[in-house]
Amino acid sequence: MLSKLESLIYHLDGAIDVGLLDGSGFSLPIATAVEVVDVKIEVSDSARKAVLAAIGEQNDTHVLIISAKAGGCSGYLYDMVIVEKPDNDGFQTLDINGVTVMIHDKDSTLLNGLRLDFRDSLMGGGFHMDNPNADRACGCGQSFG
Repeated sequence: MLSKLESLIYHLDGAIDVGLLDGSGFSLPIATAVEVVDVKIEVSDSARKAVLAAIGEQNDTHVLIISAKAGGCSGYLYDMVIVEKPDNDGFQTLDINGVTVMIHDKDSTLLNGLRLDFRDSLMGGGFHMDNPNADRACGCGQSFG
């Protein structure tokens, strides 16, 4: 049920966050307004190259969406997905040296100032996020709060 509600709320004007209100054996979906800020992020050259390699020849039609989803041991999980460019409704669009990055307004306060890097190494390689808004993070770096 939450995914249906979340997909409906994504299409409303303004930024809305969806969660669950838990209590005495049942859960109710809730929606609350969140503050929207103009997002600024940094993407290292290695991350930019990795994203461009993943997008391939679809760079004109596809974008990287970075979001924060509820979950993980610290409260939120980073989510990155390459998709066909959606409508701009509710998204902030950033052009970073040829890579189009979109961040939903509801995630703007959580992801503002994010630094995205890519490490090409056998142990611990892949995308890494450095988030100045994170009060805590798990050891694997995938979850923050």
